[in-house]
Amino acid sequence: MDRCPHCSVSKPNIVLKTNFETESYDKEHKRIWGIYVCNNCGGVISAGGYSWTNGVNELYPSNRIVDSSIPTKARAFLHQANETIHSPSGSIMLSASAIDAMLKVKGYKEGSLYKRIEKAVEDHLITVEIAKWAHQVRLGANDERHADEDAELPTFKDAEKLIDFTTALAQFLFVLPARIEKGIKESDEINLKKTDS
Repeated sequence: MDRCPHCSVSKPNIVLKTNFETESYDKEHKRIWGIYVCNNCGGVISAGGYSWTNGVNELYPSNRIVDSSIPTKARAFLHQANETIHSPSGSIMLSASAIDAMLKVKGYKEGSLYKRIEKAVEDHLITVEIAKWAHQVRLGANDERHADEDAELPTFKDAEKLIDFTTALAQFLFVLPARIEKGIKESDEINLKKTDS
């Protein structure tokens, strides 16, 4: 495991705490489980496989994967935000940069991030609720970028919330539309084959 799925620390010290076997009611689906703990964050990881020698088939929680349909720069920032979640201030700024990059790809380049978010609502690119959440993210990132003296240092949970929002925004703006486009294309191809036969 390259990174802990909880704290994202690189090359984590993961320790096996226990292992056991399970099977389905009909005894057809047998699995072997290991329960591990990250010595950095204390997070618990369960890993399952079909035999002791064939490796892991299931991992809970799994590492966060950044979808390839997200534009390159935004994807890079979001990936780095995930990898630095154990350093919340840096992770928060990277999440904000990912949001900024996504809006720029959609043509919102002028003015402050606040104004671009509001323009995206006005143009019905995002909903009012998404904008409200985006402003919360923006304000949290502003505290970090400007080293606000009155702001408390962010926590792991703060960084995680911002990554969750950034991922949700990416899903809404890029991932879901890409999946819909792919689904339509595949349906068209199936329908074309039916009419040809």
